[in-house]
Amino acid sequence: MENQDKVNEQEQNEMLSEEQTKELLNDIEAQTIDPRDAEIEELKKQIEEQKDKYLRLFADFDNFKKRNAKERLELIQTAGKDVITALLPTLDDFERALKATENATDIAAAREGMLLIHNKLLNSLQQKGLKAIESKNTDFNVELHEAITEIPSPTPDMQGKVIDEIEKGYYLGDKIIRFAKVVVGAKA
Repeated sequence: MENQDKVNEQEQNEMLSEEQTKELLNDIEAQTIDPRDAEIEELKKQIEEQKDKYLRLFADFDNFKKRNAKERLELIQTAGKDVITALLPTLDDFERALKATENATDIAAAREGMLLIHNKLLNSLQQKGLKAIESKNTDFNVELHEAITEIPSPTPDMQGKVIDEIEKGYYLGDKIIRFAKVVVGAKA
C-alpha cells in the first residue's frame, strides 16, 4: 500500500493545475532577475542623482549671478555719493560767492574768495585720492600726456619736453583718470 500511496502522490504532483504552474513560473522568473536589469536600474538611479545635483548647482550659480549683478548695480549707483557729499559744501561756497560778487566793486577781494573756494575744492578731491600729474618742463611721456600740438622749442634743451599744459591730467589713486593735454617742444 505504501507503494500505492507514493505513486498516487507522485501523480498528483505531476498533475499540478495550470494556475499553479503559471504561479511557479512567475516565482522562478522573479527569483532569476537578469543581472543586467539590476545594473541598468542602478545606473538610472545614478543618472537621476547626478541630474538633480546638476540642476541644484545650476540654480545656485544662477542665483549667485543675479545677486552679484544686483550688488554691482547698487555699488555703481551709490559710488559717487561719497564724492558728491564731500563737494556739496564747495558748491554752497560758490553760490555764496556768486551772490557776493553781484554788487562787489573790489576785484581783489572777489579773487581771494575764489581762490579760497578753489583750494577747498582741491582739498576735498585730494582727500578722495585725486592727484595732479606734473607735466610742465618734463619730458613728454605718452603714458601720461596727450600732445595737442608741437611748437618750435625756445631753447634746445626744451626739445621733446612739455612747454605748456592746456589741460591738467589726474590720477585717482594709482590709476590715470585723465591724461594731461600738452604742447610739446619740437626742433626749431
